[in-house]
Parts: sequence; structure tokens; C-alpha cells
Amino acid sequence: MKKVLTTPIKDEDLLSLKPGDIVYLTGTLVTCRDVAHRRLIELKRELPVDLKGLAIFHAGPIVVEKGENEFEMISIGPTTSMRMEKFEKEFIEQTGVKLIVGKGGMGPNTEEGCRTHKAVHAVFPGGCAVLAATCVEKIEDAQWRDLGMPETLWVNRVKEFGPLIISIDCEGNNLFEENKKVYNARKLPIIEEINQQVKFIK
Repeated sequence: MKKVLTTPIKDEDLLSLKPGDIVYLTGTLVTCRDVAHRRLIELKRELPVDLKGLAIFHAGPIVVEKGENEFEMISIGPTTSMRMEKFEKEFIEQTGVKLIVGKGGMGPNTEEGCRTHKAVHAVFPGGCAVLAATCVEKIEDAQWRDLGMPETLWVNRVKEFGPLIISIDCEGNNLFEENKKVYNARKLPIIEEINQQVKFIK
């Protein structure tokens, strides 16, 4: 059965999720990336959007302005989440965000934030930005537009946005880090075998 998270997301909605699970999001999804994180954490500026119980998307969308405060989402693909790693623990703590979506994995700072404050990180598949835009029913607000289109906080109403692959669960278990251990264990004997076959090369 399709697992759909609906905002506002509660702690209990996340407790059963494990790394590798696939979920979809219905409700409010706010694009939030580098500069917004820096403004909150480094510059101590209050976010103009209340993220408690909501979801953020590490993304730089393409948006068309249709009229005064009326927008259309054209493309909304993920950007690399690891760029926000050094901010994410404090970001989770200060905002109460429950779902963080992006591209690729995140590290120990985010793991601790998810574990302590019951949040999750999920990966949206790359290369599907136009498809993702079809899940945006409406752009309800746009804040910090002085940052330019990619960094603006676009407040989106979405329906079954996904698929989202849980990469860090609310216990801090990290799919990417666990997979690295498996791959590295498999890699070592293969490297040794190759070295034996090519050791004659100087």
C-alpha cells in the first residue's frame, strides 16, 4: 500500500519508516537551500515561513510568474543535500521541520538532528524535475525573493509528491552510510584479485 505523509507531520507518522522505504508527500513542501539555511543559522534571521511539521526540499526550481502573486511551477528538481549538512541539525532543531528532501545522502550532523528531534531525510530521484512539477497543485507563497529564483522560499501545495526514498530515519539510521560499508566489504577482495593479475605492470 502506498505510504503517504500528510502535513502537518507528527512524530508518530515517522516512527515506522526505515531507510529504503518509499513514501509520498501531500500538503506543504517548501523549497529551502543554501542561503536560507545560512540566513537562519549564521545570520540569526527568522524564517518568514513556519516550517513546524512541514517538509522542505533542497531544490532550485524554475517558476513562471503568471500575474501578481500568481506563479506556475515548471521544473522542481533536487539539489545536493550534502551542501546543507553543516546546518541541518540546528535547522531541524530551530524550525521543527519533519521531512527533508534532496539529492544524495547526508551525514552525521543530520543523523543526530533526525534522531534527537524525530525527523527524516529522503531522496527524490534525479532527472525527474519536470515530472515533480506536475505534483505541485499550487504555489501558495514566495518569500525572500531577493535571493533570486533558485533560493526563494517557494511554498508549494503538493499531492502525492514522490517517490521519496527514506535515506535517514528518525533513529538516525543512514541508508547511504550502511550501503558504503557493504560495498567497501565487497570491494576489497576484488581489488586484491585485480592487483594480483596486474602486479607485473610497473
